[in-house]
Amino acid sequence: MTGVDRANGHKPAGISPLFHPALADAPRPEQGKLNYNLNRALSAVVPLQARAPEDAFSASYLGTEREGNAVLISEDGLLLTIGYLINECDLITVGTKIGGVAEAHTIAYDYETGLGLIRTTADLGVTPLELGHSSTVREGDTLTVGAHGGKAQAIAAKISSVREFAGYWEYLISGAIFTEPPHPIWSGAALLDHDGKLVGIGSLFVQDAEEENADKQPGNMFVPVDLLKPIFEQLIEKGRTDHPPRPWLGIYTVETMGHLLITSVSERGPAVEAGVEPGDVVLAVNGEEVKDLPSLYRKLWGSGEAGVPVDLALLRDQRMIEVSVMTVDRARIMRRPQAH
Repeated sequence: MTGVDRANGHKPAGISPLFHPALADAPRPEQGKLNYNLNRALSAVVPLQARAPEDAFSASYLGTEREGNAVLISEDGLLLTIGYLINECDLITVGTKIGGVAEAHTIAYDYETGLGLIRTTADLGVTPLELGHSSTVREGDTLTVGAHGGKAQAIAAKISSVREFAGYWEYLISGAIFTEPPHPIWSGAALLDHDGKLVGIGSLFVQDAEEENADKQPGNMFVPVDLLKPIFEQLIEKGRTDHPPRPWLGIYTVETMGHLLITSVSERGPAVEAGVEPGDVVLAVNGEEVKDLPSLYRKLWGSGEAGVPVDLALLRDQRMIEVSVMTVDRARIMRRPQAH
């Protein structure tokens, strides 16, 4: 997968206006064709602003000021959002129905799914959304994508594809939902099914929403809520899952011309210490050839828990070299949220 952008709305721009000019020609959901109250459902999508310290690991690529959406999913102030908006942030606020702001704190950020949970003790004055079943979403469906601001910022989006997604930042999920046209405020936006239930959380702007179409169409990728359900209770109780932490290299890799090209290496990751460099091409993991991002990640994660050494065969300057990387748990190099 190429041409993705995670970081919309992370610049310090204040709460977004109630109408985005890019939505002027977008198709709109029509209340008469829906099985739910559109205004009520969209009210659960609230503005989110977050601030990370300047020395946070994620600040270099996400910025310190972040802005997007969060979705209220329970009466006790629990909100679901996309995790990169809140990762390492020490100040998080969400909007209320009357235009005020309320402080929230991080419950969990799950690196495997990319989803984040926050909670506020304030009454936001809105009704929570019920989680639906993303497994029922089908290519060709027309669903509602909503950002904060109600109907003015909602579009009727076509489901372009439902498929596996691999991200350059050591990320792989199944059942990712791709929509078009793209929503300009996609981070943490809500994807609502035919009954007004939440089936996806906005993650990315992509250039290839349609998998098989040679004429690439831009759109958004949504993380399916079904990925949250098996780990929900663990995240609420412990702030993490019971899964052993995956081994992490700290490389950013793209598929290009049939090769796996490392475009960047994290300064705080173990790969840089092992001598991995931008421009290297990954050929094999632990002696097994890898040809795409999913196979790279499956071989990496299948090698054991974080802390296991991983051998990489790399192509550099037209010659093959081998390096051994002592992997780490990515969460351990991130700032942890303050206890509340």
